[in-house]
Amino acid sequence: MTRYKIVVEYDGGGFVGWQRQANGPSVQAALEAAIREFCGESVLVEGAGRTDAGVHALAQVAHFDLAKDTTPETVMAAVNFHLKPAPVAVLSAEAVAGDFHARFSAIRRAYLYRIVNRRAPLALARGRAWFVPQPLDAAAMHGAAQALVGHHDFTSFRASECQAKSPVKTLDLLSVTRAGEAIEIRAEARSFLHHQVRNFVGSLKLVGEGRWRAEDLRAALAARDRAAAGPTAPAAGLYLTEVGYPGG
Repeated sequence: MTRYKIVVEYDGGGFVGWQRQANGPSVQAALEAAIREFCGESVLVEGAGRTDAGVHALAQVAHFDLAKDTTPETVMAAVNFHLKPAPVAVLSAEAVAGDFHARFSAIRRAYLYRIVNRRAPLALARGRAWFVPQPLDAAAMHGAAQALVGHHDFTSFRASECQAKSPVKTLDLLSVTRAGEAIEIRAEARSFLHHQVRNFVGSLKLVGEGRWRAEDLRAALAARDRAAAGPTAPAAGLYLTEVGYPGG
């Protein structure tokens, strides 16, 4: 039995999320079906992050075990062949130690949230960014965001259905930058609460519009009450961009 680590890219628009569910297609199920077609084995593919419906990934990490004697190169090519036409691609595959776990071995996760800030509606970026027509002050958003960096109780930015044992997390990075009409919000931490990044973005949009000041964001954090923070930003703008592991 060999354990394989794969890095996966996908467009989450047509999926109910990463995790296998009865109410529609998932990325996990698509990968498991492709592996079964490749080698006849029914495997459990475990991912580093359980992305929600509509959320994309540039570099999701997952692992699974195979009894078949093969190579990482064959695994990548064969799984990609059987994934067609699903918008999922295995970018790399490697054999790893049997104690490697895509989720529990991870020490860092990075997300990107994309906003397109212009008057004209989206054509090419539809389903892959949040369209915000009213002007946003990205510098003000970045300045306010720094109040959230560090070790905090993030109850105000946690979904009601979040299953994490504690709302206390350490946020290592939260940055907001603008390049023309595109605003990029990047967040990094060991792990995140359910909807945490999207709830950050919804609150930062209020700052960008001038409806909130940095003090309002700090007050929302201190309230430890989901009702005190801004709305949840749409899933379409969110991307899992990187998962880090010891020694990597």
